[in-house]
Amino acid sequence: SMQCFPGLVLALSSLLGALALLQLSLHLRVPSRYGKHEERLCRPRGRLPARCAWFLQELPSFLVPALLLALRSPPRLEPLGCRLLCCLFCWHYFYRTFIYPFFTRGRPFPLQLLFFGMLFCIYNGFLQGYYLIYCAEYPNDWCTDIRFTSGLLLFLLGMGINIHSDLLLRQLRKPGEVTYKIPQGGLFTYVSGANYFGEIVEWFGFAIATWSLPALAFAFFTLCCIGPRAYHHHRYYLKTFTDYPKSRKALIPFVF
Repeated sequence: SMQCFPGLVLALSSLLGALALLQLSLHLRVPSRYGKHEERLCRPRGRLPARCAWFLQELPSFLVPALLLALRSPPRLEPLGCRLLCCLFCWHYFYRTFIYPFFTRGRPFPLQLLFFGMLFCIYNGFLQGYYLIYCAEYPNDWCTDIRFTSGLLLFLLGMGINIHSDLLLRQLRKPGEVTYKIPQGGLFTYVSGANYFGEIVEWFGFAIATWSLPALAFAFFTLCCIGPRAYHHHRYYLKTFTDYPKSRKALIPFVF
């Protein structure tokens, strides 16, 4: 049976933080080459349909924690707070793996980015699952702690914004359409990257609720990874649509 090695948790969390800074440096000026940013850059050779690609990419984040839990004998998800935290992580990736891909209408996805996305989901799924299942120690009343309750509220708020924004984006296109249009409604009234803003809020909420270094490193990685994408989306909309609302910010309402 596996054991908890705090040094491993620290090393993996630190590496995740370093990868976050690398992502930020790579994509602050040049966006990842998929979706609306693909045409302006060289086209990758191999691509998969978006639905298949998103399913394959997100699946490890759901399966790896489930496998770690299955390998734990006896299962250790006590107290209730720890059990709920693990469920939150798996709940997000259940949606991302088994629901979101089958409704997306995105363009075919580059195989190279899919490969790196899967590697990240394996890595992060292991780190978060390993910490919660083998290492985390919470008091029995963690469910009533202000860190848990405030973090949970932020997580649910962020996930709600993320799912609602995904729905609004899907409604922009009819089946078979690949053109881009101006998102309307919801938080898109204020920011160009409403879906990204929701996911960032979600994972910082998770970091507060778990009060752990692995979750904080993941939230920081999320910010560094999709924050720049929201910025490039914003620039794309301003450049492409002359009637794009000038009052909208890139990521954070009224600020950025």
